[in-house]
Amino acid sequence: MSQKTDNQADNCDYCAEESRREFLYLTTAAFGAVAGAGAVSPLIRQMNPDKSVLALSSTEVDLSNIAPGESITVKWRGKPVFVKRRAPEELAEIEAVALSDLPDPEADGDRVKPDHKEWLVVMGNCTHLGCVPNKGGDLYKGGWYCPCHGSHYDASGRIRKGPAPTNLPVPEYKFISDTKIQIG
Repeated sequence: MSQKTDNQADNCDYCAEESRREFLYLTTAAFGAVAGAGAVSPLIRQMNPDKSVLALSSTEVDLSNIAPGESITVKWRGKPVFVKRRAPEELAEIEAVALSDLPDPEADGDRVKPDHKEWLVVMGNCTHLGCVPNKGGDLYKGGWYCPCHGSHYDASGRIRKGPAPTNLPVPEYKFISDTKIQIG
């Protein structure tokens, strides 16, 4: 057995104090991280949308009361949405339009669900400055007319005349049944 010298004994006391100091630093850092996460968590959670906003993220629309050729306006996320049941003569007129004649060429089939061509669902804000177009209009039967700046949309929601740069956008929607859709 060898005996420790005084110098070696001092080193061991130094080692013990060094490891205790490291343990205290690590423990303090760990408690600080947990406390920081606990303080930040409520701040992050409060930025999430509340239940009333989440309830507006989708809306169901009953289609059973809309006659051919008529449209209704519903609110979704605080904005108007036009839901139109197009009459057979409107569909024939829409399909007769050459895409090259449109300022924003888009086929009608790309704007509706394949099995439900008579139904059109579009956002109800003019793409020029965000006004809400009126039903009807002199130029395009079954379409919309924005009186603010003179934009005309046909019964497919496509821009036909005026300063609006694009067609009325189609929101995300799906048919829940033959007489009900869900927007959003």
